[in-house]
Amino acid sequence: MRYKALAIGLALIVVFSLGCIGSGGGNASTSKSTTQKSQTLVVYSYDSFQDVAKVIIPKFERKYNVKVDLITLGDAGNVLNRLILEKDHPKADVVVGIDNSLAAKAIEAGVLEVYKPRDIGAVPKDLVEGLDPTYHLVPYDYGAIAIVYKKDKVGNPPKTFEDLLKPQWKKSLILEDPRTSSTGMAFLLWTIAAYGDPGWLYYWEKLKPQIYQITNGWDSGWEMWDKGEAPLFVSYATDPAYDAYYKNGSEPNIGVVLLNGTAYVQIEGAGIVKGTKHRELAEKFIDFLLSNEAQREIPLHNWMFPASDNVTLPEVYKYAVKPGKIVNPSPEEIKAKHNEWVKEWVELMIQGKSPEEIIKGRG
Repeated sequence: MRYKALAIGLALIVVFSLGCIGSGGGNASTSKSTTQKSQTLVVYSYDSFQDVAKVIIPKFERKYNVKVDLITLGDAGNVLNRLILEKDHPKADVVVGIDNSLAAKAIEAGVLEVYKPRDIGAVPKDLVEGLDPTYHLVPYDYGAIAIVYKKDKVGNPPKTFEDLLKPQWKKSLILEDPRTSSTGMAFLLWTIAAYGDPGWLYYWEKLKPQIYQITNGWDSGWEMWDKGEAPLFVSYATDPAYDAYYKNGSEPNIGVVLLNGTAYVQIEGAGIVKGTKHRELAEKFIDFLLSNEAQREIPLHNWMFPASDNVTLPEVYKYAVKPGKIVNPSPEEIKAKHNEWVKEWVELMIQGKSPEEIIKGRG
C-alpha cells in the first residue's frame, strides 16, 4: 500500500542492501562487534515501500550496526504468497505491508509470529483491532482507498458506485487485481461493504464494461493512469497531498472521490516471519518502525498516515481527504470469507460465470 515514488522500478524482485555496515561502538567487545557485523536482516515488502525504506533503513543499520536486505515482490499479495511458499524454509525475517485485507489469510497460513512492540501504546486502539488484535501484525500506517482523477482532465467525476456504471465511464477505470494487490483487495472489500453479499457480484458484473485494465499492483496501475491511458484509478485519498508536495505546496491537480461518501481504510502492518533466525533483531526492527524517528518519515515517503499519534503531519496533508463514514468489514468477517470472495471474483471476472451460477454453486 503506502507508496508512491514515480521512479520506482517495476521488476518482479528487487534486492538491495541499504547503507553500509558501520563500525562497532567504542565500548563493545571485539567478539560482540564481530557478531553484530555478521547479522543480516531480510525484509520482504511491496515495491513502493522502497521510497521510505531508503530513508529509514540506513538509520536502523547505523543504530544496530547491522545490514538489511530489502526484497520487494510487487504488491502485498505477492509478498504474502511468497511467504506461504517458503513457509517450511523461511528466507525472510520481517515482512512489511500485509494489510487488514490480507491479515486473516497471513495468520491462517501460519507464517507470522506474535510480537507486541514496546511503543504500541502510541498506536490508536482502533487501528490495532482493525488490523490484528493478536499482534501477529502491528500497524505502521493507514489510509483510505479512493477513486482518483486529474482535475484538468475530468470535470465531473463519478460520486457514487452507481455513477461509476454510467455509459460515459466505459473503459475508464484502472484497478488492481485482488489476488496480487492489497489495494485491489481493499477495493473489492469496499464494494462488498457497499452492496453486501451476494449483491457485490451483481455490481461487479455491471462494472466489467467500465474497466480499462486490471493490473497486478498499484505501481503499474499508477504508471498507466499517470500517462493518461484512462481517467480513473483506484488509489489513495492522500494522493492530493503527494501531488501538492511535488508542486512545492501549490494546489494539487489530483482529485479524490470517496464513493457514496464512504471509505475503506487500509491499515498496513509489519510482522516477524515465523522461523526467523534473527528473532531479537526482528523485534528491534518492528520497534524501530513504530519509533518517532521512523514514523515521521511515513507521510512524505510512503504517503500514508503514520500509525503513531506522536507524529505531527506535514502541511501538505491539508490536501489529503480524510474519510468520514468508514465501512470496513470486520477482521472476523474478512477471515471467514476472504478465500471465498476471491474465488468468486475469479469465477466472475476471469472465468466469465454469471452471478447466478456462482451463487448456485455455493456449498
